[in-house]
Amino acid sequence: MPTKAPVKTKFSKKTYLHWYESMQIMRKFEEKCAQLYLQQKFGGFLHLYIGQEAVVAGTVSATKPSDKHMTAYRDHAHPIGLGMHPKYIMAELYGRQTGCSKGKGGSMHMFDKDRNFMGGHGIVGAQIPMGAGLAFAEQYKGTKNVSVVSMGDGAVRQGALHETFNMAMKWKLPVVFVIENNNYAMGTSVERTTNVTDLSKIGDSYEMPSEAVNGMRCEDVHEAMERACDRARAGEGPTLLDIRTYRYKGHSMSDPQKYRSKEEVAEFKSQDPILSVLDTIYKNDWATEKQIENIDKRVKDLVLECVKFAEESPEPEASELYKDVYVGDYPYITD
Repeated sequence: MPTKAPVKTKFSKKTYLHWYESMQIMRKFEEKCAQLYLQQKFGGFLHLYIGQEAVVAGTVSATKPSDKHMTAYRDHAHPIGLGMHPKYIMAELYGRQTGCSKGKGGSMHMFDKDRNFMGGHGIVGAQIPMGAGLAFAEQYKGTKNVSVVSMGDGAVRQGALHETFNMAMKWKLPVVFVIENNNYAMGTSVERTTNVTDLSKIGDSYEMPSEAVNGMRCEDVHEAMERACDRARAGEGPTLLDIRTYRYKGHSMSDPQKYRSKEEVAEFKSQDPILSVLDTIYKNDWATEKQIENIDKRVKDLVLECVKFAEESPEPEASELYKDVYVGDYPYITD
């Protein structure tokens, strides 16, 4: 345990303990996913969020349950942070009926309408205009809800981003664009893809309020997201947040990670967001080591429950192949 010296913070004990447990669930769930993938319990692609947990934790604590969220295909942590029981995510990975997308989507297509998580999206950058569309719908209906659209640093190279930014600013849409900037699109660094390495500047030509954020700290993410949401709810339009984070694992499970050094990874691991929150908890005497151990055990048991649920869940019936494909009355389609 670190030497105690109280840390001044605007956030409460309850918030820090929630951040810790929520991020631990994300971390341990992803670690178990990696283990199961190597055991060939399920296939397809697998993109882990390990190291980036503060982005989701700080975003969720700063937004309202009625706000909409949409992200790319590194999408397991987002529904966990929003409150979905992770057993439905694990079942989706296994391709089971009880999965959050009925076993039809897999790792890259999580979804939870009840918690306003409007999906992980496998097409790079496709969620950017769709997220703005969600914001347009909220504006049209006259709500004060905000749409939070997350993307990777590689997705900002898509042309749809610029079209979306132009419309979002023109119509003052209530949307927060989040770049989950882990510095490597897949295996290519930001420095090798652009001469504008400060991605927060992308919003400048649209006069979009933008800022760079330390994505390894829940506190910084929460405060930046809160400012952005306040602007959106006040009718002042979108904000771009370049949230600078880091993934400790590869782009996907097949990534040999030859594009970065062990020293670089170690440097970012020294900024681990979970350990940072834990340090504040200890220094403010908000929990004992025994209480933290109890949280860790609860998280471990939860992850094991997820695996058991997934493995005991039934596979989809063959007839499910034709369901949820079309919406509406199409008389020329037969069973």
